Amino acid sequence: MTSDRQILVVTGMSGAGRSTAADALEDLGWFVVDNLPPQMLRPLVELAEHTGDSIPRVAAIVDVRGGKLFADTESALESLRGTASEVRLVFLEATDQALVRRFEQVRRPHPLQGHGTLLDGITAERARMAELRSQSDIVIDTSDLNIHQLAALITEQFSESADQTTRIAVQSFGFKYGLPSDADLVADCRFLPNPFWVPELRPLDGLDPSVERYVLEQEGATEFIDAYVRALTPVLAGYRRENKRHATIAIGCTGGKHRSVAIAEELGRRLRALPDLTVSVKHRDLGRE
Repeated sequence: MTSDRQILVVTGMSGAGRSTAADALEDLGWFVVDNLPPQMLRPLVELAEHTGDSIPRVAAIVDVRGGKLFADTESALESLRGTASEVRLVFLEATDQALVRRFEQVRRPHPLQGHGTLLDGITAERARMAELRSQSDIVIDTSDLNIHQLAALITEQFSESADQTTRIAVQSFGFKYGLPSDADLVADCRFLPNPFWVPELRPLDGLDPSVERYVLEQEGATEFIDAYVRALTPVLAGYRRENKRHATIAIGCTGGKHRSVAIAEELGRRLRALPDLTVSVKHRDLGRE
């Protein structure tokens, strides 16, 4: 097999957006095969090899619709990783609540539901998918994304312009709303004084210059960012060596409104100065009560 062919295996929870991801990849020029039995992964790549350079990027959608065939997914991936130059496993997931809502909207049963409830099917699939999720190179939580936002995210991560850089998403969040399930690295900035307790800053957020200035001027704030960037530098270099093209760095505070937002913005600015990185900053819980 050649060394420049890119292989994406897309899997994840039913209802988490695999079809949307497949359509977005196809629009980007990927050769996409949906509902592929995992045993056909290597023959698919070998077939692409015979085309020369005409199919440089192949994406296969593999999921529990394959029934008993799906049980061989892990061994098929192991075989593929041992031969192809770049194989990435992408896992799409969502919360139980989001999946239930989506299935109810389309009025279709879950593929593992059987004679049980919709939630029974989701629970069974999540257990069956646990090992694959742990092996994934990229985990995308679509719980709060509509189809257009998911398509834009796929385009951002897998367009040709993204191929030569590591894409870093710095995401602020509030611990009281739970950890981001797709975070690769998590940092806690609750050691800083909370602007929430400053009356004139409480109604503002970390994007406001006065809040940002307050947070960054606190003792330990810049020292933390300086040290964190130094710690991240060898990690991100290792990601590039291992062909990990995307990582999410989550920065948390209590509510995700003040401290984490300001720190995430400053961290994003620092990381943009490093080579071979494309950095975006997002705020998961900004605007929540």
